[in-house]
Amino acid sequence: MANAHLRVLHTSDWHLGVSLHNQKRYDEFQAFFDWLIQTIKEKDIHVLLIAGDIFDTTTPSNHAQELYYQFLCQVVQTSCRHVVITGGNHDSPSFLNAPKDLLKAFSIHVVGQATNRIDDEVLLLKDKAGTPELVVLAVPYLRDRDIRLSSAGESSSDKEKKMLDGIKTHYAAVNDKATELLASQGLDLPIISMGHLFAAGGETIDGDGVRELYIGTLAHVNSTVFGQIPDYVALGHLHVPQKVQNQETIRYSGSPLPMGFGEAKQQKQVCFLEFSGKTPQISLIPVPKFKDLVSINGNWAEIKTQLQALIAKKSNALTEIIYDGHDDPGNLREEVEKIVAGSALEILRIKNACIAYAILRPTAKDETLDDLTVTEVFQRLLDLKGVPEDQQKELLLTYQEAVQDLQEKDAQAD
Repeated sequence: MANAHLRVLHTSDWHLGVSLHNQKRYDEFQAFFDWLIQTIKEKDIHVLLIAGDIFDTTTPSNHAQELYYQFLCQVVQTSCRHVVITGGNHDSPSFLNAPKDLLKAFSIHVVGQATNRIDDEVLLLKDKAGTPELVVLAVPYLRDRDIRLSSAGESSSDKEKKMLDGIKTHYAAVNDKATELLASQGLDLPIISMGHLFAAGGETIDGDGVRELYIGTLAHVNSTVFGQIPDYVALGHLHVPQKVQNQETIRYSGSPLPMGFGEAKQQKQVCFLEFSGKTPQISLIPVPKFKDLVSINGNWAEIKTQLQALIAKKSNALTEIIYDGHDDPGNLREEVEKIVAGSALEILRIKNACIAYAILRPTAKDETLDDLTVTEVFQRLLDLKGVPEDQQKELLLTYQEAVQDLQEKDAQAD
């Protein structure tokens, strides 16, 4: 029987080592880990799930690695019996997997990438007495090479369909293996499935750094891909905390820190599950703001007033300034630096939004290159060059495929 008091915490998308306009954020990560350890103790958590994008790059800095391993050392000294870590699209599979045998001795289970043995992704977790209490389907980010066999001459729609079919097949396989495992031991336990992917209808925010995982949009998976057996689905990849297709038990925990100024006002959270039998009671634990992110927009007078108000509050916020006035502010950076000199404010970015780029034909007032993704720039260039619409889709997909190929090579570089 399932443990009537089983408590699980779901988090994801830490992006350890991420910079915000070249500003490292290690102090914020340390504060988050201190808070997370305290939360695990206060809630008497038994299982911690981390659904991908542990690190921001495939070659994390020494400081990022130190924070990661220090946290793991601390968590095994708490009530937490098991930690399950799956790889995300930002992570290096081999880097995550390198210490997995050592970490397993401490009940830290790492699945950095899809495996040849599907059993490796089906974890039967036990309590301190050795009694089975939970099954976790530890599915990592499924890379193109894990789920699709390419064929010469296939169209872009064929590739998209194969990728979606590959994702469905993989989840069906882990579900079947879990069912087989429980039946063989006569167990009836709660099942949690993990994933790092883009669910159809998922919400993102401009500037959050969330990458398209696959070419096109068909690989935005429907919630039915997870099957009927999971009692909860713990997802990573999208930074906005959210339910998937309005289903309570399929959720993105979201990133614990705002990854950009677009997320500054968003309430970050982790998901807390308490099982009575197989049905989880789900509540959301808000993550404190460890440092404010402030975006100041306006003409020079408005910017000056807002800066002075922050300084009066002795704010140490990470700040961006976007000038959208029509008067000449002179040397904008120099004027800003005069005002903030001696204060605790950290100015990360100063942008003059009135510097338009006529060659790419701005579609909104004061739009700049900073406001566009690389795909949007490519689309504007296709329009500028007069490429016929019937050719644009294929060219755009080819371009996206080339960008993804570069990202995949970066992820494989170890």
